[in-house]
Amino acid sequence: MFDGYDSCSEDTSSSSSSDESEEEVAPLPSGLPIIKNNGQVYTYPDGKSGMATCEMCGMVGVRDAFYSKTKRFCSVSCSRSYSSNSKKASILARLQGKPPTKKAKVLQKQPLVAKLAAYAQYQATLQNQAKTKAAVPVEGFSWGNYINSNSFTAAPVTCFKHAPMGTCWGDIAEGVRVEVPNTDCSLPTKVFWIAGIVKLAGYNALLRYEGFENDSSLDFWCNICGSDIHPVGWCAASGKPLVPPRTIQHKYTNWKAFLVKRLTGAKTLPPDFSQKVSESMQYPFKTSMRVEVVDKTHLCRTRVAVVESVIGGRLRLVYEESEDKTDDFWCHMYSPLIHHIGWSRSIGHRFKRSDITKKQDGHFDAPSHLFMKVKEVDAAGEWFKEGMKLEAIDPLNLSAICVATIRKVLADGYLMIGIDGSEAADGSDWFCYHATSPSIFPVGFCEINMIELTPPRGYAKLPFKWFDYLRETDSIAAPVKLFNKEVPNHGFHVGMKLEAVDLMEPRLVCVATVTRIIHRLLRIHFDGWEDEYDQWVDCESPDLYPVGWCQLTGYQLQPPAPQSSRDSQSSSSKQKKKAKSQQYKGHKKMTSLQLKEELLDGEEYSFLQGASDQESNGSASYYIKQEP
Repeated sequence: MFDGYDSCSEDTSSSSSSDESEEEVAPLPSGLPIIKNNGQVYTYPDGKSGMATCEMCGMVGVRDAFYSKTKRFCSVSCSRSYSSNSKKASILARLQGKPPTKKAKVLQKQPLVAKLAAYAQYQATLQNQAKTKAAVPVEGFSWGNYINSNSFTAAPVTCFKHAPMGTCWGDIAEGVRVEVPNTDCSLPTKVFWIAGIVKLAGYNALLRYEGFENDSSLDFWCNICGSDIHPVGWCAASGKPLVPPRTIQHKYTNWKAFLVKRLTGAKTLPPDFSQKVSESMQYPFKTSMRVEVVDKTHLCRTRVAVVESVIGGRLRLVYEESEDKTDDFWCHMYSPLIHHIGWSRSIGHRFKRSDITKKQDGHFDAPSHLFMKVKEVDAAGEWFKEGMKLEAIDPLNLSAICVATIRKVLADGYLMIGIDGSEAADGSDWFCYHATSPSIFPVGFCEINMIELTPPRGYAKLPFKWFDYLRETDSIAAPVKLFNKEVPNHGFHVGMKLEAVDLMEPRLVCVATVTRIIHRLLRIHFDGWEDEYDQWVDCESPDLYPVGWCQLTGYQLQPPAPQSSRDSQSSSSKQKKKAKSQQYKGHKKMTSLQLKEELLDGEEYSFLQGASDQESNGSASYYIKQEP
């Protein structure tokens, strides 16, 4: 094992470089007309309508459909942009669907869909005026420095079953030894030395060369799945020299005996570790495959799109009718938003037919077996019905769980959901959730788990009470027993760091933190941004990744907002925070008896008291059936 050992005298050398760029985007056109939302006019419950002007982009639209309580911005994108760019007013962060680069920059995040169809139309117009990306350059971000300086903990790789090595990570932990390049030397050839894992953060490991004992002066971070990380014994098998670092080369006279003593009984990587890494990074989706994907301008329907690129299992899909390939959509290959060709017709989902009469050369339909399968459901007995009320994550504002209604029941367990108080008359903003989706909840879920429930827009009878609302709307709550109650042993804990997709701009993967856990539901906070941009995400979402995923796959990681942006956020959001403190935070908790009488119409079900953030990592269900 140690036949490759060698001892030499060397000097150290190092070099570094950085490259930053900043591009300007064409200014917004002046004199934007007032545009109705696809002909639909939003009105308040009292019948009055109103208009508003976005303080960021200047767009004029229906005030009731604007973002935030103060109605100052037309979208989450503009709200965030206003905060982060107040000191850089000359830059309008506008991305145009190009694949991410490997240079770390803080990019402006724009929403998955615009609340107004007019805003979506305006975006399409702007694409013809600006073809370049704008970014705010920042210094390179290092996960290692970020974790070390703040004593953070990262979610383990085993929490992410969809990520490379997620299901075969094994016993990789602190104390495992590996063979790595020796950077403390100046030999003309690449030499190696043995190092031990001092700390593990996702794919990244803090390593210390053998022989340094408690000296951390040359500790370094690396991606354990990188090509230069090998199990102990690899050098001997490959004929590579093991050379002790120059700093400690005179510490021992017999390095071979030292290594034998130190490594006896120690663990190392499996011999086929690199092969497993390579195999886990093979993705079945290929470029030119055709799929059906949600229409980002009309949530209620799907469109045909073509796989333009695949990075780490994430797909850049270009809508088939996009001639210049700028009208795109990013998602993971296991996303519930993509389906095989013909899926919409098979379940009765709305579908936008393409103007293209035949497939373009080289394009072919993705095989149906490549897509994520949903659980089979039995809709023969008691089942969801149109008009039933429930609580659902708003796909247009993922930080909110809202009062919602089942608008249509499709085949194979799929449901069309509408958010009460903000729906278009034609149902163009309905969203498709499967009955087993972890994004829909029974009436009372938020109150039991101490989550703020967003009432219908304009609803004046606060604090909101489900019993009163059901009576006023002559509605019934969807039966509790029809919802998904499974809670996997996911392994997440509050405070863990990870890399997460900003689902309001799904091409961006950002530095993030788990700030709350409710059963299988995670509250994801984007480091450096205000809490209002947090998102509720399922623990098994394919849009969450271990620390180091971007580096491993070559995807661009968005670092936390710089201090200047944080300062401007703080000053510009004081009024928001003041307004937030005046918002309804939930009324007094009802007893289980009241819940049964008011919400469940006498059904013998009641809610299990919401688990705390520290107790929610388990397989217990949300609800317990009451025995007669």
